[in-house]
Order: sequence, then C-alpha cells, then structure tokens
Amino acid sequence: MRDLRIIFMGTPEFAVGILKKMVADKSNIVAVITSPDKPAGRGRKLRESAVKDFSRSQNIPILQPTNLKDEQFLEELKSYNANLQVVVAFRMLPKAVWNMPEYGTFNLHASLLPQYRGAAPINWAIINREQKTGVTTFLIDDKIDTGAIILAREVELTERETVSSLHDTLMELGGSLVLETISLFKKNTVSPIVQSQANSLKVAPKLTKENTQINWNQSVISTDAFIRGLNPFPSAWSVLYNEGKELHIKVYDCNFILEDHSNSTGTIISTKKELKVAGKDGYLIIEEIQIPGKRKMDIKSLLNGYSFSKNSKMM
Repeated sequence: MRDLRIIFMGTPEFAVGILKKMVADKSNIVAVITSPDKPAGRGRKLRESAVKDFSRSQNIPILQPTNLKDEQFLEELKSYNANLQVVVAFRMLPKAVWNMPEYGTFNLHASLLPQYRGAAPINWAIINREQKTGVTTFLIDDKIDTGAIILAREVELTERETVSSLHDTLMELGGSLVLETISLFKKNTVSPIVQSQANSLKVAPKLTKENTQINWNQSVISTDAFIRGLNPFPSAWSVLYNEGKELHIKVYDCNFILEDHSNSTGTIISTKKELKVAGKDGYLIIEEIQIPGKRKMDIKSLLNGYSFSKNSKMM
C-alpha cells in the first residue's frame, strides 16, 4: 500500500461535500487550496469560500493563491511534499501545478465524460432533458475535462429534477467515487482510459445573463426543463411588460400543461390563485417567482398583493 499525502483543491459547497467524506475516511490531507476571499452582498464584506470555512474547522492548512503560476505559491505548494492532488470544482490548473505530485492530479467532474465538459454540467443535463448523468474522475491534462478517465458512475434523473436536488445526489455519489479513486492510488492499481472521441459531444458552458433568459417561443416542456435546470442558481429570468413598465423577473419553480390555444407566446393569464404564460404548445404555470424589489415567493403570495394588467406579457 502506498502512503498518500494529498492536496485538495476546491471552492463551493459541492467540493465541501467531497472533502467531508475524505476527512471522515481519514485521508491524509496535508493542505487545501481554495479561492481568495471575495467581496459579497450589499456591504461588500469579504466572504470566505465554503471549502475554506470547513477546512479551518478541521485545522487543515489553507492556501489561497491569486496566481497559480506565482513562484512563491509554487514553492509553498512544493513544501507540502504531496504525492497526489484531488480537484473538485476549482479553476483550470497550469502544468506546473497539476504535474507536480508524483502520482498525478485527478479531478471529479459532475457528468459522464466526455459528455458535458465545461463549467455547468449539472445545469445543462437538466436543461437538455437528459435521462441520466453521473460523475467521473479523470487525470488532469493541459485541456479542460479531456484527461484519461479513472472511474465513472451514473445516475438517473428524476422527473422533476432541479439543480438543487441533482447537485446533492451527485455530491453524495461523487464523494464515494473520489474515495474509490483514492483507494486505487493507494493500491497502485489505477488504469486510466483515454476519453472516447464521440461524434456528437454536448457541452456545459458557463452560465451567463445571455444564456439564462427564458425563450417563451419554445415548447413548454423545454421551458419547464430550462427553469428547473437553473433552479435555484443562477435562476432563469425574463422581461415582464406590465402596466407600461419593463421589469426583469426571476422564475424559480413551475409546471406546465400541453394545450392548443390561440394566444401569442408570452401572453400572461392570471387569476387570484394562478399565473400562466402561453408557450407555443401549451402553458407554463409559474409556481415561484421574484419581482424586482420583492422577495422570492410562491405565486399565490405574490398574487395576493400584485396584479398583472390585461396586456401584460413575458418577453
């Protein structure tokens, strides 16, 4: 059995879920690398990453480099004499970092590679209405999510899957997969497989203001999946025209009905208890929404004090 000295790299809650399993399994984590503290909220106070907060509670040494190529950082990293690095939801590493440990650096990715390479695999799997997804561990190389695969596990998506629910499922599955992968390194039985060159690869690009806007001209089934694939973060948004005003609203929860109708797409139909938006083949039923200046709330609570004009519309 090899003795491992592990550096862990990660930033968000997803990475914490994996790090917790490694700590519980008594992995020899000699240091953690995470993002620098960043200003957040109205007060712009510095906020620590989720990984930093947990690592401090475990008395694990923490490094927060702003430049991964900085010579001082590289020397400090080398001083920990790690022979394996584990990466979960971090940024792209320069070769000087991922090539440093004797046994290599592996990454956990929240998809079944080579499908959904990129920054937001959980979101895009739901948006594209996949029936299954999973987690993959692979050796890092000089490109994004292209390295040789070590292990992979798949999971079926539920009918009403959201980012929140799938995030937690893959975090649990990913933690177990990372421990399995570490065990292979301990036994020196890692047998990486080069990623297949599939003819049609689906990608998972970073989510932006542009690609998170709702397109009301598509099928309501696709609109429903789009909203679930962005719930709760970063959330789908739309332009609402109401009473002569243009508002940017967020839609979190919804459902749909398939139905022939003569309304133009985006037409709003509201009662005291329900808000429907016309799609090309039915209606999107909005369940949870946020209007500027108001908190996120269920639609019945919103309609209790907010009204939509006869000519209101989503664009």
